Amino acid sequence: MPFRNRGAKMAAMNAAASLSRAWQYAPVRDPRLLPIVEKVEAGERLTFEEGMVLYHTPDYNTLMRLANRVRERKHGDKTYFVHSLRLEFTNICYVGCTFCAFAAKKGEARAWDYSVEEVVDKVREKWEPGLTELHMSSGHHPTRPWSYYPELVRALNENFPGIQVKAFTAAEIEHLSKISKKPTLEVLRELKEAGLVALPGGGAEIFAERVRKQIAKNKVKAEKWLQIHREAHSLGIRTNATMLYGHIETLEERLDHMDRLRRLQDETGGFFSFIPLAFQPDANALAFNLGKTEFTTGLDDLRNLAVARLYLDNFDHIKGYWVMISSDLVQVSLDWGVSDIDGTIIEEHIAHAAGATSPLGLSRQKLVQLIQTARRVPVERDALYNELRVYEASPRA
Repeated sequence: MPFRNRGAKMAAMNAAASLSRAWQYAPVRDPRLLPIVEKVEAGERLTFEEGMVLYHTPDYNTLMRLANRVRERKHGDKTYFVHSLRLEFTNICYVGCTFCAFAAKKGEARAWDYSVEEVVDKVREKWEPGLTELHMSSGHHPTRPWSYYPELVRALNENFPGIQVKAFTAAEIEHLSKISKKPTLEVLRELKEAGLVALPGGGAEIFAERVRKQIAKNKVKAEKWLQIHREAHSLGIRTNATMLYGHIETLEERLDHMDRLRRLQDETGGFFSFIPLAFQPDANALAFNLGKTEFTTGLDDLRNLAVARLYLDNFDHIKGYWVMISSDLVQVSLDWGVSDIDGTIIEEHIAHAAGATSPLGLSRQKLVQLIQTARRVPVERDALYNELRVYEASPRA
């Protein structure tokens, strides 16, 4: 188990596994869930109040069953992954988010800052046959000129034909707007012209202003984050959305975050997936100030994913990010609403700087095996969710 609260995670996985695949025989034990069951069966939208019932119910069996019902209604047994490379071209950043252990100041011994040529060389070093997605998100560099960024995207497309560059969070887009003195819409347009195909969902953290002031006061504001994704969607740039949880936020603030995303998705339809990111409590100021040393529990991770699957009815995918909740728990999450487990990644540094002890990457073979042994059908996709290969499913037990 790649997390140090091994006992808690193992207990949660064992408890969750005992529920999996037996849900159809179990009664609803929380009467508050009965009207929610009826609405889910009818394909009706849940209210905010009903979302909070899902967060507070002790009836995990029914919660799992409902999330799985929606997941299978949308995708059957298909579970998606991408052959991807994660690359952070710099960790130099001036923003100072209290939850971050990744950022470094210019001149620090641990800082790195790659030129366009160095990024191309780094990608070439890690290149593997069938690699389709290049995911890049990095620090807010205080002195890099705007020209570096479209030049970088253009160079990657020229050197690696067929690569799909998914890069720059909304927080980074706002930073690029400041240094270029261009509106964010124009920044997005020029990056698209250079070959950008999608935006990752980072920088969202928690939208609630109370929390944002404490964990990311200098980062893009919630409404600006939403505006940038709205603009990206208007240009035909599809995006993902994230939520950082397990720190100082309340359950109401988690659901408020999802509610704002659901409303934007109603408006644009531009999001691919929602990715809850579990807070990693190592080597950052927020964890130190809170005295927090424990990772999120397995049941909280699963509950969060299930609530997301039920509340975000207009999102195609809820993603289980194995880097932060472990590949073992991701297997279990496939019965809790998850239909995408991200990808091979190859080399991730942001979460690992804050304490994630999962591997830096996983092979395609390992991801296929994880999905098959969970009795699901592995589907390799590209960055735009085009299906590239449907693998054989393991026979059901």
